Amino acid sequence: MVSATSFRQRLLALEPLVGSFLKTPTSHATEILGAIGFDFLVIDQEHGPFDRTSTDVALLAARAAGIPALVRVPGPDALLSVLDCGAIGVLVPHVASVAYARQVAAACRYRNGKRGFATSTRAGGYTAVPMWKHIADSDAAVTVIAQIEDPEALDQLDGIAAVDGIDSLFIGRGDLTAAFDDQSAEPPAVRHAVERIAVASRRAGKPISVYVGNAGEAAWLKGLGASAFVLSSDQGFLRQAAIKGLSEVRDTVKRTG
Repeated sequence: MVSATSFRQRLLALEPLVGSFLKTPTSHATEILGAIGFDFLVIDQEHGPFDRTSTDVALLAARAAGIPALVRVPGPDALLSVLDCGAIGVLVPHVASVAYARQVAAACRYRNGKRGFATSTRAGGYTAVPMWKHIADSDAAVTVIAQIEDPEALDQLDGIAAVDGIDSLFIGRGDLTAAFDDQSAEPPAVRHAVERIAVASRRAGKPISVYVGNAGEAAWLKGLGASAFVLSSDQGFLRQAAIKGLSEVRDTVKRTG
């Protein structure tokens, strides 16, 4: 299994990493995607129907599959529970201010932070890990990614990127597109925002994380400096494969019928 610490080290070293979102609250999608070579998975509590129990099951499945799993939380109140359940990190939506970035970073760290302590959790080995070892290991391993997706965040990019404990900025193109309300194919305001976020990340020496739907988007964003790519999701792959399979079989049975 790839350790949590090594995942954070790989991210900070700007190693190219490809992961995917998990939207379906079962262990099966986690096992399937975990077995085919992705570098990490992101359990999506924000837009998927995950509660604490189903998140716990998905994180256990990720451990069984030997793949690092982060959780995109719906808000700061979920940070402690997903870390206790063994998430190797968090993706936090709507980080639009320096103050909120500091709050998020503090909630995920013991030393110089405000993370609630417990070793009675999966993260603490159910009391098997000594207190100070758990504190040191967790602070070294937990990955904190701030999602930048609000226009008001663009004026605070340098400050957000500079916050100690924020490991990476994730460019939220979907929310930015909705916020700028431009229905053209490639809204100039969104592209400019993406470029500004990328510049701020590079200036702070922080990895750039992005969502991509295909190789073309990955190539464009890699050119801006992105190194961590979240490709589609379990639901996206299911839909794509179903459309392809249905089309192929229908064409075959029509020809041979």
